[in-house]
Amino acid sequence: MDSAELRGVLRDAGLSKYQSLAYTTLLGLGTASATELANASDVPAARIYDVLRDLEDRGYVETYESDSLRARAGNPAEVLTDLRSRSERLTAAAEEIERRWEAPALDHHRVDIVKRFETVFEHAASAIEGATTEVQVAVTPEGFETLRDSLATAKANGAVVKVSIHTQDETASLPTGYEDAATEIRHRTLPTPFVAIVDRTTTCFAPHRRSINEYGVLVEDFSLTYVFRWYFDTSLWEVWDVVYDDRATDPPIVYANLRRFVRDVQPLLAEGFAVEATVEGSEVGTGRAVTVAGEIVDVVYSGDSRADGEIPIGQLAGQVTVELDDGERRVSVGGWGAVVEDVEATRLTITGIDDPTDVAVGGIDA
Repeated sequence: MDSAELRGVLRDAGLSKYQSLAYTTLLGLGTASATELANASDVPAARIYDVLRDLEDRGYVETYESDSLRARAGNPAEVLTDLRSRSERLTAAAEEIERRWEAPALDHHRVDIVKRFETVFEHAASAIEGATTEVQVAVTPEGFETLRDSLATAKANGAVVKVSIHTQDETASLPTGYEDAATEIRHRTLPTPFVAIVDRTTTCFAPHRRSINEYGVLVEDFSLTYVFRWYFDTSLWEVWDVVYDDRATDPPIVYANLRRFVRDVQPLLAEGFAVEATVEGSEVGTGRAVTVAGEIVDVVYSGDSRADGEIPIGQLAGQVTVELDDGERRVSVGGWGAVVEDVEATRLTITGIDDPTDVAVGGIDA
């Protein structure tokens, strides 16, 4: 390391420009008067005395009187200890920065842990009231009544509202009068956690009341909410009995879930019907909002449908794509989290079937 580099390191350690010049020069001279040191180091003579006092206070030099004020480099032990300590702290800081960059802590604005079930319900009610696309809720009969007004607001906003009501057994009484508050109701005869999934970005979760610990999780994150969505579809929805359904049977038939759309459309295509649809969503890659309309010409998914035309949900766990011809081009449409298609759909509407009076399909669904 040359003298210039050494002075740079000393400045990093807290010395001023003149202090580093005086100290490195004095290391070479061994001892010198203030005037000699000023001349040799290019430190202004008017500043040299203040510089030496500051260096002495920091343990870098010793001064003494002879025929004039003289200085010599002090025992470097204290200086070396300080520099090595700074080096260790800088190394530790570098390692900590690297650790935090590689494994950042959860942002509390995205995932919050709360202590009370009531807090989860309150957050869910607020999120549901603002829904415009889709709501999925797993709740007890009592919880449904608590959320009824919020669910009704969401449905009035145009959101598809799916409610899985869970009870201890099949004989338990269920709420009535679903028309204002739900698109579809299913009944699960096993206790389950409370879950509310809203517009693909918000999840409210709390263990069932028999859980030992009372806590809740509030999520504002697209990817994590997607995980909860699959839990809802496979465990809390798909296999349970329908107790209420106000989905349309004739166009326009609205969907908020591409996979349910495909399960209804694929049998129609297999029988030769022409299906017209409108898709609202966003361009994959840019996120720009788009609406496309045209004829559904193909659906792509893993495996084959059953003999009765139904597609098992397991075969829709991978890529599911709808091909739509808008008259000028074929547009590929994917569902939640689409990455390889042209459009990620948030709402799909069957606007026409070649003979809708003779065809009944499942309707509004999520």
